[in-house]
Amino acid sequence: MHETAHIPIFNLFGETTAFPDVIHCEAVFDRAGLHDWVITPHRHAQMAQIFQIVSGAAKVTLDGGSERLESGGYLYVPPQVVHGFEFTRGTEGMVLSMPSPVVSRLGPKTPALAEWLGAPQRDRVSDAAGALLRQIARCYAAHGTFRAQRLVALTHAVLATLADEGSAGRSAARDAGGQMQRLDALIAERLAQGWSARDYASALHVTTGHLNRIVRSAAGMSLTAYLETAVMTEACRLIAFTRLPVAEVGYRLGYADPPYFSRRFRARMGETPSAYRARVSGERAVG
Repeated sequence: MHETAHIPIFNLFGETTAFPDVIHCEAVFDRAGLHDWVITPHRHAQMAQIFQIVSGAAKVTLDGGSERLESGGYLYVPPQVVHGFEFTRGTEGMVLSMPSPVVSRLGPKTPALAEWLGAPQRDRVSDAAGALLRQIARCYAAHGTFRAQRLVALTHAVLATLADEGSAGRSAARDAGGQMQRLDALIAERLAQGWSARDYASALHVTTGHLNRIVRSAAGMSLTAYLETAVMTEACRLIAFTRLPVAEVGYRLGYADPPYFSRRFRARMGETPSAYRARVSGERAVG
């Protein structure tokens, strides 16, 4: 039997072919209806998506966790986040797919915008955002000399609107100079190299103590715990969604000693990697 060694990477639902347009817009039914309303867990390397539910609902798998997306809500998924869906049969809604370069051109850049765009977001669709999404759907179906430019502009408008509404009233402190955003980018880049807290601080040209204070203020945990959380989150993805041997998962994440990786995983997750894989696989089979 062929064993999957990687989490599937799709351009669209179940497709690995070239991205078809500057922006892609389709009804939930157009793709999910072809797959019996179930989209298996996958990730996109260079694409973000907005899922809007107009009527019906969906059980969402998001990086190994489960939640429910109800009528009137939306889910924003940035690149690299593992996600899957079990839609209620007959669900109506819209899926907006955006290549990473389109998203990255949204500006002016601010730490708050980078934070919003870099993580999954879910909320109710406001009247303003709903109107923009309907405009995008109409523009996508139309023709015109500047159709592509209009699609990009409207997509930027809806992203800015959702981010602005989602950020309104938040009191969380922003780290000085965007250090958390730079740290997160470094973690993603160096995840498999086993970098220490000192390595990250040196790369950011700050002391380890200063970076530790920034992380503790922003995330409520020490720098060491934050780094290990990032590593173990990726470990959970690979264990849950691939059939890689546990030792190979550890190697890919910078652990040269498989028993030590298993001990650290158990300390963080409360169960061994093998037990976690068995439990998550069983939950997916039952769900």
